[in-house]
Amino acid sequence: MTKNTLNLPPAVVFDLDGTLVHSAPDLHAALNRLMVDEGRRALDLQEVVLMIGDGVPKLVERGFKATGDLPGADYLADAVKRFLADYEIHATVLTKLFPDVVETLTALKESGCRLGVCTNKPEAATLEILTELGIRDKIDAVVGGDTLDGVRKPDPRHLQAVLERLGVAPDAAVMVGDNPNDVASARNAGVRVIAVTFGYSRVAPTELGADRLIDGYGELLDALGALAGQPAA
Repeated sequence: MTKNTLNLPPAVVFDLDGTLVHSAPDLHAALNRLMVDEGRRALDLQEVVLMIGDGVPKLVERGFKATGDLPGADYLADAVKRFLADYEIHATVLTKLFPDVVETLTALKESGCRLGVCTNKPEAATLEILTELGIRDKIDAVVGGDTLDGVRKPDPRHLQAVLERLGVAPDAAVMVGDNPNDVASARNAGVRVIAVTFGYSRVAPTELGADRLIDGYGELLDALGALAGQPAA
C-alpha cells in the first residue's frame, strides 16, 4: 500500500474512547468502585457507556447524578481526583483495541500519514493506554482533556492543537471519532470527519453529521480515499 495508490490525507486524528479503544469496561469498573465507596448503588455497563465522552469530571458528575444527590463542587472535585488515582492504575485491565486498529494504523503510517489522538481523557491515562496496547509508537501527537487549560472537545482549539503538533493544516487532515463532540470539533476547525458506528455516542451515528460512517476499521482506508479532495462541510 502506498499513499499515491490509496490517495490518503497527510494526517488522521483519532478520538480514543469508543473510537480506537473499547475502554468502557475499565471506566465502568472504576466508577463503580467510587460509587460503592460513596455508599451508592453500582451502575450497569450501558449506563456508563452513555456517560462517556466529555471528560472525567463530567463522567464522575454523571455517576453521582445517576445514583442520588449531586455533592458540592469541592467534594465533587475531590471525588474526581480519587477516581483518577484509581483509574490510572487500572486503565488497561479490561480495555482493548477495536478489531483491525493495529493493521489500519500500520497501513496509514507506511503510507506516510501522520497520526494524532485528540481525546477528552486525561493525557497520562491516554499515554498509558496507548503504550500498554502497543500503538504508542504509531501516534505522532497526543492532546488529552487536561493538556490545555480549560480546552477540550467540542472546542475546536483542542483539535487545532493536535494539528499544530502534527504540522498540518485543517484541510490536510481527517478526524475519526464516535460522538457529537468529535464531529463538532472537526466542523468548527474546518476538518473533514469520519464517524464509527460502534462507539459510545448518545446520538445515532446517522444523525452525527459526519462526512462518512464506517462499521469497522477494515473500511477506513477506503473511506479516507473517498474523502480526498472534498472540503470540510
